[in-house]
Amino acid sequence: MPSTYTATCHCGAVEVEATLNLAQPTYRCNCSICRRTRFWPAVALPGGFRITRGEGDLTRYTFGTHKNHHYFCRHCGVRVFGHGTDTPMGEMYGVNVGCINGLTDEDLARLAIVRVDGLHDQWQQAPAHSEYL
Repeated sequence: MPSTYTATCHCGAVEVEATLNLAQPTYRCNCSICRRTRFWPAVALPGGFRITRGEGDLTRYTFGTHKNHHYFCRHCGVRVFGHGTDTPMGEMYGVNVGCINGLTDEDLARLAIVRVDGLHDQWQQAPAHSEYL
């Protein structure tokens, strides 16, 4: 069942609000940016996402096709969310599960994770080695 969550960066300068269904899978990806930042997103659709604090404190990074945008707090460096227009599910926001306020270790341990091979643009399958994701 979808619920509204808030997520913040480490220093609290950036806050977002997102409607997420945490009964649905979250994602771990082996692409170059997700691997380096250990990004773990849950999916929010465009109508269910908004920045509630700190939009001016965000730094945006793009690479490759520049269709997916990666946002980091310019103070603490934490990636609270990303915005994609070129994803297998269309436009979406990926909210970093580790930034969601109020989730316990037990809540995190119960989340379903789908591992995707973004490194090879094989979004519908897991990479050959995914234990580290």
